Amino acid sequence: MASARALRERVRKELTDEIVEIAKAQLADRGAENLSLRAIARDLGMVSSAVYRYFPSRDDLLTALVTDGYNSVGTAVEQADEAAAADDFAGRWRSVGQALRSWAIEHPHEYALLYGSPVRGYHAPETTLQAAMRDKVVLGRIISDAHRAGVLRTPPTAQTTPESLGGDLERVRSAVLPAVPDEAVTAALAAWSGLFGMLNLELFGHFNNIIDDRAALFDQALTRLAELAGLPT
Repeated sequence: MASARALRERVRKELTDEIVEIAKAQLADRGAENLSLRAIARDLGMVSSAVYRYFPSRDDLLTALVTDGYNSVGTAVEQADEAAAADDFAGRWRSVGQALRSWAIEHPHEYALLYGSPVRGYHAPETTLQAAMRDKVVLGRIISDAHRAGVLRTPPTAQTTPESLGGDLERVRSAVLPAVPDEAVTAALAAWSGLFGMLNLELFGHFNNIIDDRAALFDQALTRLAELAGLPT
């Protein structure tokens, strides 16, 4: 009985994985808003009702794609961080940034699903949050480690943190930047925004006919963004 149950579970996982892979191809061909469970069933040679047993709706399939994408990019940046010297904080930042760019170029349609325009009518459930946080946790850990080592440069500021922003900064600090002061949290958010802004400009074609050597530009930007985040370079 146990072996039969294990076989059913393995078959279910294999078919679920196959559905997700076909859905990734659909992302490239027709976009997230036009994912079709019926078309996936045709590709599998199954009746659509069989596919609906695995994914009852388009939103359930989108959630699987979102979770898979975040876990994939999360694994890439975690491995990149582990490959760099632990006390080379700017080097870790650059390694993670390059891993993000490589993943985005290799998976442009999944990147667009995760970091591009929201899919109309779809709201990612809280079950995606753990996967979605993986890359943020890595970036936050680099800055937090530099702060604990006493080498994070807190940027001077002519402005005090607005009271209205205090709760937001505390939320970020408690999630990914423990013990980091407000000014450094703000700088980290600006650096993270710059990192993904560079990727979005490249991936969504805004550098076309403007920047030819995008790899060199991104490498230069990573160093500037590390400085903005307060990391010693």
